[in-house]
Amino acid sequence: KEEEAAEEETEVEDPHDFSTLEEGISKALGKLKNDLSKLRTGGRFNPEVLENLRVHLIKDSKASEKLGDLAQVLPKGGRSLMILVGEKEHVKPIISAIQGSRDLNLQPQPDAQNGSQLNVPIPPPTKESRDLALAAASKAGETANVGIRNARGAMQKRLRAMELKKVVRPDDLKKAHKEMEKVVEKGVADVKKSVDAARKTMEQA
Repeated sequence: KEEEAAEEETEVEDPHDFSTLEEGISKALGKLKNDLSKLRTGGRFNPEVLENLRVHLIKDSKASEKLGDLAQVLPKGGRSLMILVGEKEHVKPIISAIQGSRDLNLQPQPDAQNGSQLNVPIPPPTKESRDLALAAASKAGETANVGIRNARGAMQKRLRAMELKKVVRPDDLKKAHKEMEKVVEKGVADVKKSVDAARKTMEQA
């Protein structure tokens, strides 16, 4: 058991174990990807945005359902989508949820032939909506970089603790610091790449 405890100790005190740092960076990049996918890029509309919208089936109730669990969101061709609602009594709450979302700025229209279908025209991007999307993309990038800085800070704290406990050779700590900066630089470069690509698509719309 003593050997096991010693082994655990060595694992904890490994200066080259960047798993927590990498996890933090990966989390920040995942959130960024998700945030950017919600923006209207190049006038195209991501149906996931609608699918993730919360719908209150009972008015003034705090309980809500994901729109994607109540209906199917399908591209209809051109600048429009259709929503196929599973149960007719959910049509009104879904219309209210979409109209109530300021971010979306969409007006669903009931289909003349099918009472369970909603047609959603997607307005073309205006200069204002494009500028807003560009600003939101930059902001999402800043948020991701803050996440990476926080992960780096936690790693630095860990290396500092090892230094104070004198459980790791100074040379190893130096190497670990250099490796850490490389991991962080790559994360920051990935953020820039994602944001630049999203902005480029928006500007070309």
